[in-house]
Amino acid sequence: MKRILPILMATLMFGCNTAESPDEIREKLSELKDKQLNVRHEIKELEEKLKATESDEITDGAIPVKVKDLKNESFSHFLFINGKVELLEEAQVSPETNGQIKTIHINKGQYVNKGDVLVSLNTSMIENNVAEVRSSLELSTKVFQKQKDLWEQNIGSEMQYLEAKNAKESLEHRLKSLEAQLDMSIIKAPFSGIVDNIFQKEGELASPGMPVLYMANLQKLKITADVSESLLPKINVGDTVTVNFPTYKDIKISAPIHRIGNLIDQNTRTIPIELRINNIDNLIKPNQMAKMKIRDFYAKSAIVVPSLVVKQDSRGDFLFVVDKDENSMDIASKQYVESGLSYDDNTMITKGLEEGQRIIVSGFNQVGTGSLINIK
Repeated sequence: MKRILPILMATLMFGCNTAESPDEIREKLSELKDKQLNVRHEIKELEEKLKATESDEITDGAIPVKVKDLKNESFSHFLFINGKVELLEEAQVSPETNGQIKTIHINKGQYVNKGDVLVSLNTSMIENNVAEVRSSLELSTKVFQKQKDLWEQNIGSEMQYLEAKNAKESLEHRLKSLEAQLDMSIIKAPFSGIVDNIFQKEGELASPGMPVLYMANLQKLKITADVSESLLPKINVGDTVTVNFPTYKDIKISAPIHRIGNLIDQNTRTIPIELRINNIDNLIKPNQMAKMKIRDFYAKSAIVVPSLVVKQDSRGDFLFVVDKDENSMDIASKQYVESGLSYDDNTMITKGLEEGQRIIVSGFNQVGTGSLINIK
């Protein structure tokens, strides 16, 4: 206020020394008065804010603090490990017998069900052999039936009966063998999934061990990771693991550990673990990175404090607790503790604190042992 009035006076004097008209001077004077009112209003607001702030500051030498009443609570510690997404079912599909590819029944990217016919080989020669054997078997069966009837009537020799029986059974076995070959000339889907690639064309020769197509089931996935051998006593098959994906921030999956490896890598001192999950809308892709959140420690009842309040000096870790002086006034007292694991801005205290004590969680940087405190 003291600075505003001289400025207004100087402005008016300057305005009077110019050749401005009275109306212009009045207009400027009106603007300055409006500004003066606004400045007074701002000053009043700041004074009220300062007054409110000062009322919260030290009163009668007591430092304002906030406290937490200690009680036993559960505490968990987690580790984050990078994993990799892999397919649970994938296959390079090839025929079981040699043959020329007659028909490819599917296209790249097509979804097929388990048992669907994918590729047919040329089977004309096998089909002719099957027809020939069936015709011979039909005749052999009639001959055998007649020899059997005669043998039951004690007519004819036993050798004739046995020869007819052997001929019939031999043709039956040969027919089964040919039908099996006929079945092997048809490539069927070993599982439900996507035909991701087709390597050969119709008319080309296919043979066992030479892939004709590649199939993948994107619905069923596994996530693998290598964890330190030190985790072995802390994890078990069936323990729930939370998985998220850096590519998809909103996807979070909980799945049990399906398998823990039996051999430790002698170079990295790690052991593999495996989870199995169902794909979500086919968004997750093979070889995608996954982050696994594994709980390696759990305490049902523990003393837990905010990590921020735990300080350290030459004697060790400490924090400030609420105590009483001889006048029963609240004071701060330095309490040395032994800290355990920390997670999510919380620390488990293994020694030095008990349930029911009150610790200072706000204002602890302004107090010392014996400081008067005002608990808010």
